[in-house]
Amino acid sequence: MFFARAAAAAGVILIWAASMCSAGPADESPFYAENDAAMNRMMDAMAVKPAGDIDRDFTAMMIPHHQGAIDMAVAYLRYGRNEQLRRIAQEIIVEQRQEIDAMRLATGLPPAPAAAAPTQPAGGMAMQGAKDSTMGGAMHHHDHTQKDH
Repeated sequence: MFFARAAAAAGVILIWAASMCSAGPADESPFYAENDAAMNRMMDAMAVKPAGDIDRDFTAMMIPHHQGAIDMAVAYLRYGRNEQLRRIAQEIIVEQRQEIDAMRLATGLPPAPAAAAPTQPAGGMAMQGAKDSTMGGAMHHHDHTQKDH
């Protein structure tokens, strides 16, 4: 329950901060719909029936919690305009992916397939790739390669 409240609080804070820094009137309903969907997926996935292995039960709840934070940050990157908050959202994505991989490795699971970190606003190719890779519950981590080099 603590983790669910913490995740909800983090989402609310990010939403509030984004609304306080917006650069004018805009239809924010797509952002809120996407954010709500991310939170609902997270809450559903965190409802784990205890299997009797505290380590696996903990990671079974925490991995969707971290994925929820990633999904909320991705939604912010699609719609948010504040550069400082966009950098924070990018950091959330990188750090949460790293923690997901660390938890997977600690319980004997392989790291998740690599995926590019979304860094572009709505319509960018990196965003579409991130959206596609998060569907179906796929876990992933930050890809440090750069295609420009």
